[in-house]
Amino acid sequence: MTAEPRLTDENAAALLPEPFARWFAQKGWAPRAHQLELLSRAQVGESVLLIAPTGAGKTLAGFLPTLTELAGRTKRRPGMARHGVHTLYISPLKALAVDIERNLGKPVAEIGLSLTIETRTGDTPQHKRARQKLAPPDILLTTPEQLALLIASPDARRFFEDLRYVVLDELHSLVTSKRGHLLALGLARLRRLAPGLQAIGLSATVAEPDELRRWLVPQIRLSAEPPPLTPPPCGEGSGVGVNQPETAPSASRPMASLITVEGGAKPDISILDSQERVPWAGHSARYAIGEIYEQIRRHKTTLLFVNTRSQAELLFRELWRVNEDTLPIALHHGSLDVGQRRRVEKAMGDNALRAIVATSTLDLGIDWGDVDLVVHVGAPKGASRLAQRIGRANHRMDEPSKAILVPANRFEVLECRAALDANYLGAQDTPPLTAGGLDVLAQHVLGCACAAPFLAEDLLAEIRAAAPYADLDGETFGRVVDFVATGGYALKNYERYARIRKNKDGRWRVSHPRVAQQYRLNVGTIIEVPALNVRYVKAGSKASASRGGMVLGKIEEAFLETLVHGDTFLFAGKILRFEGIRENECFVSNAPGKDAKVPYYGGGKFPLSTYLAEQVRRIIDDPARWKNLPVQVADWLAIQADKSMLPKRADLLVETFPRGNRHYMVAYAFEGRLAHQTLGMLLTRRLERAGARPLGFVATDYALAVWSLGDMGAMFRAGKPSLGALFDEDMLGDDLEAWLADSWLLKRTFRACALISGLIEKRHPGQEKSGRQVTVSTDLIYDVLRSHEPDHILLQATRADAAAGLLDVSRLAGLLSRVRGRIVHKHLEHISPLAVPIMLEVGKMPVNGEADETLLMDAAGLVEEAMGSG
Repeated sequence: MTAEPRLTDENAAALLPEPFARWFAQKGWAPRAHQLELLSRAQVGESVLLIAPTGAGKTLAGFLPTLTELAGRTKRRPGMARHGVHTLYISPLKALAVDIERNLGKPVAEIGLSLTIETRTGDTPQHKRARQKLAPPDILLTTPEQLALLIASPDARRFFEDLRYVVLDELHSLVTSKRGHLLALGLARLRRLAPGLQAIGLSATVAEPDELRRWLVPQIRLSAEPPPLTPPPCGEGSGVGVNQPETAPSASRPMASLITVEGGAKPDISILDSQERVPWAGHSARYAIGEIYEQIRRHKTTLLFVNTRSQAELLFRELWRVNEDTLPIALHHGSLDVGQRRRVEKAMGDNALRAIVATSTLDLGIDWGDVDLVVHVGAPKGASRLAQRIGRANHRMDEPSKAILVPANRFEVLECRAALDANYLGAQDTPPLTAGGLDVLAQHVLGCACAAPFLAEDLLAEIRAAAPYADLDGETFGRVVDFVATGGYALKNYERYARIRKNKDGRWRVSHPRVAQQYRLNVGTIIEVPALNVRYVKAGSKASASRGGMVLGKIEEAFLETLVHGDTFLFAGKILRFEGIRENECFVSNAPGKDAKVPYYGGGKFPLSTYLAEQVRRIIDDPARWKNLPVQVADWLAIQADKSMLPKRADLLVETFPRGNRHYMVAYAFEGRLAHQTLGMLLTRRLERAGARPLGFVATDYALAVWSLGDMGAMFRAGKPSLGALFDEDMLGDDLEAWLADSWLLKRTFRACALISGLIEKRHPGQEKSGRQVTVSTDLIYDVLRSHEPDHILLQATRADAAAGLLDVSRLAGLLSRVRGRIVHKHLEHISPLAVPIMLEVGKMPVNGEADETLLMDAAGLVEEAMGSG
């Protein structure tokens, strides 16, 4: 299990069949040591995790065991039974599967191998999917969702009985979400269908390799706990609260082999030293558009990354506004129509573009065209994410990737500096693996029943082999099966929730064929924001009377419902006029030259990683490091130190000051937006009880601001309440439970769990529910379960999701523990320089009650007050 290659030069050449050795020689290449090492270990039956830098040939390494084995396979003669799939390649992105098909096809053709390679994604036509089941390709490139569909088919055993390898690309990205939980369950099923299956994981950025090594191989349970497979009576289940600890996997469980590749050229990364003034707040980076465009002019192909779709639309529009040379610049994000995305991808592969603006749709492994520069607009939010994105430039191990970071505001300058330093140190901050979701498990149980009747004992043993579910107890599993069979105690009288039934032989089967049909329509864990197709019509056309033209993509239903006829907005790089909505389509016409409303995209924001947050605190606390910052940012910190103070790395600085007829508190916690939002919700409840009369709060990745009618500064100085009591960890007890009971957040989280588990289906044969219909259905069920079955398995899953994701409770708990006894209060007469960015965010927030003219003050007024002598 050593991490170092163990292959000797003497036997290296013997591994490669002659056609492969000849192909390498014709190319003037030599196989890399890690490629041969992986081949060697695979040939003796090992599963392997390969960690290697971008450009090291990971993809070829991952496929060498497959290609060499298929090269020696006896050709199928007429009349012989067809082979099943030999190798599955699974990637997190549809575009990555398409790219691999193109790049793998070339060496296969040049070596002269007789094998078939095909993709199967959500974009694959139905007729092609049907043909693949009858005549499986040798290598199938697919996604976790398509795997779930394939194993839920009655002919899954025949399809997969010849399966030898599963190649999992960008494994770190696959395993850290519910998609990873679904994929782990699918992998466990594949091992049952093909017992000799080997897994090969490929990754460039890994913080904890051993977690991924366990994920790749079947997990062996150390204790022989007899599983109770009948659910407990109502009220006796485990009511899991939001602070339930996760059980860590045992270090003694089996792991895949590990091959690590050191080295690779250090990237050439810089932070844009703009001649323009860096904004105090905001996310658009408009100030640097001219300088970004100049970089595009100087390079062959530039890939520009942003964190959200709305940022992509804005950046694309601004670049075309200054594009005097009419350079070919394209846009790529997940809401665009698949046809448009494929055209952009082809143009990239043909080196026909000078620049492409993209979101995370192009984060991973894709090798299109001769990209010689990556520009990251906005802070990357994570050291590993930055490493992943800058690796898209050059895409060769021995040549440095070139990247420029363009911070959108002053705090982002600090974050970019921290990310740049982390990259040079090789620091990784990929999120840790989590225990498997119970809603995902319910979906998988139903999928297994769709394939064939199952015995609960057998399925439990199979599921426990999957790393995220290795510690699943029999009682919880029994409750999940009961939920799939009845909907749970409170819903069991409704026939529609009875999706599986038990036969006389004790096996569970689907209750009706339509259950399997609806499962296949709704499989997966990606809960998309309800969206409508955006379709062209002629200006002034009535939506109800027009069939429309080309589809541009999809836009969130909630945004479109706020528009009235004639409103304009920005999408697909164009300014569009809203003409109306009919069924599941939004009709638009071109509105060039007009001002646009900018669509709000609810998803897509990444949380600031814990590692980068810590590094930002260190930079602020160490003036010696300010010399690496732009002068205007270093001066900003120096003036803050003079007029107020700077937070020490381990302290929590809380500033209070009056402004107009309001009082403000700003806490510089640097723990990310989600943790700060949760903190704001809880603090305002406590401040209300203390008599401070809080009016609202706003959170950024770096700070939290609360405003009130009461003088919070005077209250803290008098110890009523003390800051220690206000920020005490006990807020994560009763205060959190009380807030959750009154909030909309659990309902929103329950909606996602209900959809994933299959309790509510969005898609039915021939129709699709609107987002509003789904919300109404899930809200009603949520209220019923809270009243009559508060320990329902889906409410348990909902609380766990809210704590880990939407609330980031664990991170907030870490913050409160870290600053206990280290809270520093600074009362000021005026706003401080460090508070300006978040105060500008306050100015964007609606304030209930009487109008507050002071919040409408422009940025110049705030800055003058903070930086001036007053």
